[in-house]
Amino acid sequence: MSRIGRRPIPIPAKVNITVQDRHVTVKGPKGELSRTVVEQVNLVQENGTLLVGRVDESRTARQLHGLTRTLVANMVTGVTDGFAKPMQIAGVGYRLQVQGNKLAITAGFSHPVEIELPPGITVEVEQKPGPIAGTRNQQGFNFVVKGIDKQMVGDIAAEIRAIRPPEPYKGKGIRYQGEKILLKAGKSGKK
Repeated sequence: MSRIGRRPIPIPAKVNITVQDRHVTVKGPKGELSRTVVEQVNLVQENGTLLVGRVDESRTARQLHGLTRTLVANMVTGVTDGFAKPMQIAGVGYRLQVQGNKLAITAGFSHPVEIELPPGITVEVEQKPGPIAGTRNQQGFNFVVKGIDKQMVGDIAAEIRAIRPPEPYKGKGIRYQGEKILLKAGKSGKK
């Protein structure tokens, strides 16, 4: 039996969970999320908790048991606390600007790269540049991607990072906060 799958999901007081057929809807103070679960798993609400069980002992049901429990638990966490992915941008002239639901990134290209933010995702940019750890004296900005859907927050953060991944010589680029970049030595000229 799945150790993750058999743990009950506690339902906070401000959260309302509705299960109809295979469709789960979670409403909370930060918003509403919904998802359709697979047929091999069933959901039961009792005593302020949500239990995830398997329909049978097939291999597919065993594989999806823990996954479904984690997805529903992330929905509950998202509507109560939300998710945040802190990131950094480092490099001379590299910066971010939030313009409504668009994010304009200046990262060394001839034009700013624009990303349209989906509904429910926000980006907060620190206004004052500061030193970025793990770079060679680079100044940069810290920013945070926030939202209630964990998967969407991660997807947008990965899309932003893919615009200019950190390069291995000076550490310039866009990275996750705390991400370690192994810097290379560069050329050593003859004397």
